[in-house]
Amino acid sequence: MTGTTQRSLDVPGAVLAYDVRGPLPTADGEPPLLLVGQPMDATGFATLAGLLPERTVVTYDPRGLGRSTRTDGSSTHDPVQQAEDLHALVGALGGGPVDVFGSSGGAVTSLALVAAHPQDVRTLVAHEPPALPVLPDAAQAEVVWQRVQAAYQARGWGAGMAAFVAMTSVPGPFTADSLAELPDPAAFGMPAEDDGSRDDPLLSGASAPVTGYAPDVAALQAAPTRVVVAAGIESKDLMTWRTSAALAEALGVGLTVFPSHHGGFMGPELGMPGQPEAFATRLREVLDAG
Repeated sequence: MTGTTQRSLDVPGAVLAYDVRGPLPTADGEPPLLLVGQPMDATGFATLAGLLPERTVVTYDPRGLGRSTRTDGSSTHDPVQQAEDLHALVGALGGGPVDVFGSSGGAVTSLALVAAHPQDVRTLVAHEPPALPVLPDAAQAEVVWQRVQAAYQARGWGAGMAAFVAMTSVPGPFTADSLAELPDPAAFGMPAEDDGSRDDPLLSGASAPVTGYAPDVAALQAAPTRVVVAAGIESKDLMTWRTSAALAEALGVGLTVFPSHHGGFMGPELGMPGQPEAFATRLREVLDAG
């Protein structure tokens, strides 16, 4: 495999930074594999990309994150807007279809891409999309998510992140009592002091369109794209396992189980390593099955 090249792409209101590992056009006729995260940028995919040397792998930073800048005057992370960014990126790569692995909010954006531009994607692996509207307990989930954001606004990053970790650790449906009492940040190794900042892309409300996105089931079913909904076994019964299971059921497909947890593809990049070798093997199996 050839080395990594860093490139940029002008889109309306932003300049996207992206990385290409391998040749374009691809040497073997297989489409490029695009790895998409949110609010994580390309750095979180470094280990996984290196474990797929047989593919041309493309990673990118969503607008306003990492190296990608925005000039649209907004700080909101909108999966519909970002789907248009991905559509432009697919065009810059030579046009579709590509294969896509989307993680977390990146899975939500990738679902929006397939709904809007189904010709862009051959196979989408949507790994643990946090799309709360698909849950049977969606209304209560939204209440709990509002409690997380309120904790951040009132007490800062440590309190907000501790509340977020607590929310994503709740097994089964949310109830009226979920996060009624906020956890101590120290219990999760989070700082108790408030540094005064309120611009975290996850906790500030900027990503509310991501968690509030309702996938267009009819458009996804009508698309020529093979849509695989996946979740890590260590997430079983937790929030993003349940959103994945509910979406898979709505689409009429089985839930595809991967090793490890929500970030199971990661090495040491962001301090929450999973099982990247086993994850890469499973991803390869799923893509090859198409």
